[in-house]
This record gives sequence, structure tokens and C-alpha cells, in this order.
Amino acid sequence: MHAALLAAAEAEATGLPPVVIGLLGFGVLVALLLVTYAFRNSGHRN
Repeated sequence: MHAALLAAAEAEATGLPPVVIGLLGFGVLVALLLVTYAFRNSGHRN
């Protein structure tokens, strides 16, 4: 419970609403997915 309260207090310290933080995280994961997808055939070249 204490860790959850600390995480909530830290989220409030950023000044960004939780929706924006979630969208930023989602954007990072989509960018990593695109990088991974770009190298999908690199193992078959040799």
C-alpha cells in the first residue's frame, strides 16, 4: 500500500494527467514495435 501511495504522489509531481502519461507510454511501445518490425527479416539474410 505504501508503494502505491508513493507512486501516486510521484505521478502528481510530474504535473501531467495520467491519461497523457499512458499515451506517452503507449507511443513508446508502438515505436519499439515498429523498430522490431523493421528488422523482422534480418535473420534470413545469411
